[in-house]
Amino acid sequence: MTIPNLDSVFISQRTPLLRTLVKIVKNASIAEELVQETYLRVARSLRDKPVDHLEPFLFQTGRNLALDHLRRERMQSRTMLDDVPDAIMQAVPAPGSSSEDSLHAERLLQRLGNALEQLSERQQRIFILSRLHGQGYAEIAAELGVSTSTVQKELKLIMTLCMTLIERLAPPT
Repeated sequence: MTIPNLDSVFISQRTPLLRTLVKIVKNASIAEELVQETYLRVARSLRDKPVDHLEPFLFQTGRNLALDHLRRERMQSRTMLDDVPDAIMQAVPAPGSSSEDSLHAERLLQRLGNALEQLSERQQRIFILSRLHGQGYAEIAAELGVSTSTVQKELKLIMTLCMTLIERLAPPT
């Protein structure tokens, strides 16, 4: 199929594709962006090789983009903050707070950084993959060639170490 064929299929299937993507991502404006991205991806694919069944290819591409979007959202929502108790989050100085609060926060970050540098190379890698790259236990385990339970135990140890340091350095209330 060619680009003109894609145009006619896209125009005729745009509304059903949009409805499908809205059901997946639960957001009409994101689904609209994904529909546009779907068109661009399919058009690029058609330049590389012909596609015999364009309509199913269009829908599969859209679904894949929607699932990728959900996966990215899930990874972005997983941060180290998920493991921090509310009491500690409340102690973090707000922007524009006193210079004393800022200095305390700077020292805390410095000491956390130093503590993380004391971890083994594998522990550092687990922390980075989990908290900065948003990878799950199974992905990390596969990448490092260890068991999922090893990743869980190491991450729990790392987070406990961080939490202990934060609690120890918290200013008296």
